[in-house]
Amino acid sequence: MSPELYEFNPVSSITIGSIGRPGHRTFFLQVSGEGRTISLKMEKEQVAALAHGIDRILEELEQQEVRPTSAAEEPELPELDEQEAEFPTFVVGQIGLGFDQTSRMMVLVVQGFPLSEEEEPGMARLWVSPGQMRALSRRAKDVVAQGRPICPLCHQPIDPEGHFCPRSNGHNKGQPM
Repeated sequence: MSPELYEFNPVSSITIGSIGRPGHRTFFLQVSGEGRTISLKMEKEQVAALAHGIDRILEELEQQEVRPTSAAEEPELPELDEQEAEFPTFVVGQIGLGFDQTSRMMVLVVQGFPLSEEEEPGMARLWVSPGQMRALSRRAKDVVAQGRPICPLCHQPIDPEGHFCPRSNGHNKGQPM
């Protein structure tokens, strides 16, 4: 049985968000088009990597003068629909990103992570405007930054309950920094 393919050409709306409190958040990429919406569960590191990849491709396109983007092309992204996100279409395993010269659109290919040996992972292929992708990158960076503060000594997240910093030689053990 082949995996289910969700194709949006073009995407009418795309956003990224999280549900839960810092340290216990679940991240989602939410996509709409042609009267349907899917929510894809992601890891925080995948969200950060997606933002980095988008920025890198847009910079390359601008350097090659293939497709410059302006701030006017960046739409206001919708908020994450938490009802839709509660039931993810699939869990993201791999992400691919490119630019289609013919359509002048960025293409985001997302493959699901199989949750069992019998299950075929889902796949989504999304055609997104460069302006939408720049806005998605900004949103992704904002969502990632809303997490727990980072310890200036060990560079690990500081939990609200406390933080044991190996670089503090045991001082401030169990206390928030």
